Amino acid sequence: MESENKGNIKEKKKFSWRYFFNGEILTEKFVADQIKLLLLIFVLILIFISNRYSCAKKLTEMDKLKKELVELQYEQVILTSKLATLSRQAQIEEMLREKGSGLSRNNAVIYEIRK
Repeated sequence: MESENKGNIKEKKKFSWRYFFNGEILTEKFVADQIKLLLLIFVLILIFISNRYSCAKKLTEMDKLKKELVELQYEQVILTSKLATLSRQAQIEEMLREKGSGLSRNNAVIYEIRK
């Protein structure tokens, strides 16, 4: 009867938190036999976590770059329209007159020579 009580005490000791946190569980035969597998699983979990973190970081960077791209596209449209307005022939002639430049429009007929 006493040996049965000791066996029960030992089994209760096996499943206690103290048994787990003290590291006594590592001395069990099953754990000792499977330590390589457990280390492999642990390494794979670490790789999975780091991969997920890097992917999340890249996704936030991609979102930031997409917003910046849209802003730059809007700016490009604005600058293109300003350039089109400023590069009209009438605008250029007016700017030359305002600056007092001696340049003027050429009224001579242009001839094209072909062979």
